[in-house]
Amino acid sequence: MENNNISMEEIQKSNTIIKSISNYYTSRIVGQKNLQKSLLISLIANGHILVESVPGLAKTTAAKVLTESCGGKFSRIQCTPDLLPSDIIGTQTYNAKTSEFETKIGPVCANFVLLDEINRSSSKTQSAMLEAMQERQVSIGGEIFKLPEIFIVIATQNPVEQEGTYLLAEAQQDRFIIKETLNYPTANEELEVLNRIENNIFGKKEKVVNMKDIKFLQDLSKKVYIDEAVKKYLISIVYATRNADKVIKPELSKYVTSGASTRASISFMEAGKAHALINGRTYVTPDDIKALSYGVLRHRITLSFEAIADEVQVETIIDAIISSIKAP
Repeated sequence: MENNNISMEEIQKSNTIIKSISNYYTSRIVGQKNLQKSLLISLIANGHILVESVPGLAKTTAAKVLTESCGGKFSRIQCTPDLLPSDIIGTQTYNAKTSEFETKIGPVCANFVLLDEINRSSSKTQSAMLEAMQERQVSIGGEIFKLPEIFIVIATQNPVEQEGTYLLAEAQQDRFIIKETLNYPTANEELEVLNRIENNIFGKKEKVVNMKDIKFLQDLSKKVYIDEAVKKYLISIVYATRNADKVIKPELSKYVTSGASTRASISFMEAGKAHALINGRTYVTPDDIKALSYGVLRHRITLSFEAIADEVQVETIIDAIISSIKAP
């Protein structure tokens, strides 16, 4: 069922904006189609994204390319163990000339904030981002400062080098609407990377859409129709992560220690609407939910140490849950 509130002109404009961003992305980034889709979803849903891979797979470059295409304000924060909360949100400094304290807003006040290697910052610093990510505001010296209306955190982490890192708390991970993992490129893709660098493709920055276009997409996605049956379907998936022993086989359910929160259901709905727009539709289908299951759930399902020992991936659990629940 289509939403009558969305006109043909609006969906055509949406398609044009999304195509412009996608074309710019593919002209700069080789492969990584799943990352492209996930970045677009976070952009349209105005949600935060966590990207995980070994170093050198263009996580930072992809984030920069996305912000270049939109022309928004961009901040990059390199996370290190000695990074302080004030280095991110800002602080008060004393001005000797005026004998007054002045508030200096930190780099978090931007449309796109890249937190590079977020798991290298201390738990205290990570928690400083919670208010910003959830409430879209920061508190400095008892005063509250609102963040931009379009505010997206793109956090990256390296799963291999664990020395000197701090695991992201579940409450922190839950703030990300989606988590994407990257794999190494193919030999042909790597050759294309070399050719593009040789041709100085990254030296040619271009703004293909503006922030008004992004706001238009975000407002339009809220009007995308999602049927009650699809809502019940996504809720049943989230419920199954909390009660895996009732849904999937015991040999797999034994690995699940905790499931997804209600925030996962909200993420499914908001990301589903964005995914529908990306595919030129004004309504969410069960296939949208299935396509988003990895991204929405992989950082919200906690597996036991036994699962790590037996090399059981969280995606295997998600596949089992999806296949056991009947789609409407």
